[in-house]
Amino acid sequence: MKAWIVRFAALYVYNVAVLLVIDLLTPANVGFHVFWAAVIMVLAELLVKPFVLKMFAKSAAKSAAQRTRVAESFVQGLIVLAVAAIIWVIVMLLSRVNAGGSWFWAWVLPPFLITIGWWIYSRVNKKFEAQASAIYDRAMGPKPGEAAAKASPATTTVDTAAAHQELHDGLTPEQRKMLDDLGKG
Repeated sequence: MKAWIVRFAALYVYNVAVLLVIDLLTPANVGFHVFWAAVIMVLAELLVKPFVLKMFAKSAAKSAAQRTRVAESFVQGLIVLAVAAIIWVIVMLLSRVNAGGSWFWAWVLPPFLITIGWWIYSRVNKKFEAQASAIYDRAMGPKPGEAAAKASPATTTVDTAAAHQELHDGLTPEQRKMLDDLGKG
């Protein structure tokens, strides 16, 4: 559950930034609807994007043997752009984002910006989600067992050291002694 919450939060913050860039660079009017549009965009990326990407990739794979490497890279890029365009249409239909301006500025440029955003996010994904996970852990506070462990440091006794060693190799002290004796003889 934590992984999904962290992933959703990281994507949400990043998508707010992407939508604000779209608002600044295109005549599309995202405005104050950016927060709701980012929720829709995250849900579309988590639920719709994998399905559509897989469907397009499966369709393109049928003729992949007939293409050169450059042509295959071009087709893969077109697939990502098509998925970004579908995501953009979903965001516009389900939020109050207005795609004002000409067809190029309203319908073509935002999917390019979304694709660039996906590429950048794929590069910073691990660090971004690690920071979101740390924030989540701080917000949720320590677990009951962790608080007690931090409050009173445990003293290591012979019995606890043997128990820790048994946990690591699965052998009891008697079995470990028997194996040591076998190795000596």
